[in-house]
Amino acid sequence: QVQLVESGGGLVQPGGSLRLSCAASGIVFRYSDMGWYRQAPGQQRELVALITGGGAGSTKYADSVKGRFTISRDNAKNTTYLQMNSLKPEDTAVYYCYVFGTSHWGQGTQVTVSS
Repeated sequence: QVQLVESGGGLVQPGGSLRLSCAASGIVFRYSDMGWYRQAPGQQRELVALITGGGAGSTKYADSVKGRFTISRDNAKNTTYLQMNSLKPEDTAVYYCYVFGTSHWGQGTQVTVSS
């Protein structure tokens, strides 16, 4: 049974920072490609960031977050992180963790950027 538990969301002012965490179980984490998606009300779910497994650790980012967000992983803790800096109101969304290959999503964590 694959389980993903996101945490770290909340309310932050524009220009602020948050770090999201995704704790995974039920997978061989170190070999899994992990991603963060987000979905705003009335919008399509979009890929924000991706980090590959198998020791490569290659990353990709959506143009809208490149230079502001950083995805990382700690294989010893079976956890993927998304560090979000210089947050904008447009970043407001529910953020979801995803395991490529298993097609499994986390429950999501709300990020709200507002004064």
